[in-house]
Amino acid sequence: MSERSANARKAAAAAVEAEPARNAEDSVAGVAGLQKEAAAGPGKSDPLVGELRKGGLLPLLVLHEVSSGPSYGNQLIERVTELTAGVVAANPNTMYPLLRALEAKGLLEASWEHPERRSRRFYSITPAGIAERHRLAAELSPQLDLIGTAIERIRSEVLG
Repeated sequence: MSERSANARKAAAAAVEAEPARNAEDSVAGVAGLQKEAAAGPGKSDPLVGELRKGGLLPLLVLHEVSSGPSYGNQLIERVTELTAGVVAANPNTMYPLLRALEAKGLLEASWEHPERRSRRFYSITPAGIAERHRLAAELSPQLDLIGTAIERIRSEVLG
């Protein structure tokens, strides 16, 4: 075990000893709180994914997806959900304002499938969008690496 892991375990043990559950009600309340957070849905209360979302994960995923070709909103929602195995779940109330914001910033261009009538709106990445995709990828890469490492350590320790 590395010194860093040993120190982390000691700190966790000290925290547990310093903050013991006062009674069974505290434990039940804690479990109820976790269940409530889980019920909020994927990515809503998860401290790992939540921080990534705040850091620009969804714009990065959208820019990544449209870099391979024009896409429309519902298609992007499906692709983000598939790519993240449902951990990041976007809905129309999240996706469409994001697409409009990325378009307003000049990161995406949009065109109607049938300009003469309202139809699907396809989004394509611009050169500025490509640059922003690279910037976000570089910015989020350390966080993604850290989460990957943490998950691998948990899997190794708990699942053997």
